[in-house]
Amino acid sequence: YLRYITKIMNIADILTKENIITELNSYDKKGVLDELSSFLKDKGEISNKENLLVALIEREKLGSTGIGENVAIPHAKISEIDKIITVFARSQNGVEFESLDQKPVNFIYLILAPENSTGQHLKALARISRLFKNSSLRKSVLHAHKTDQIYSILVDEDSKFI
Repeated sequence: YLRYITKIMNIADILTKENIITELNSYDKKGVLDELSSFLKDKGEISNKENLLVALIEREKLGSTGIGENVAIPHAKISEIDKIITVFARSQNGVEFESLDQKPVNFIYLILAPENSTGQHLKALARISRLFKNSSLRKSVLHAHKTDQIYSILVDEDSKFI
């Protein structure tokens, strides 16, 4: 019943084309988290890169956000934002992320939520996790050449979920 009252969160609601990195430079978890933190700082989405990096590393200490199938969904709550911010990043070669299945990670979907938010980031996590269970989606995203293509693939596939 409550499901119909609350608006369904779509990927298009939380991801912009500007927040897609088509190819990461980093090859390990710490490098990726640092690169993503710098990316958001450079874009002006966050003001304190170090705080974000510490929050992400602390979260990883609880257990890797590498969920398997070449996917990682690092996430953190930070006080300086008032809405969910996401970044999607791809690594063609794969990154060592201490994933549950020990496979390298090609797809990193960062989720940041305001410190006081409860359900929003969990909805986003669930949505993204479900989206990336699709092996043909992963293959399409891996072989896409442009930001626009990656964005379209993610949004189009996501729109198939109710």
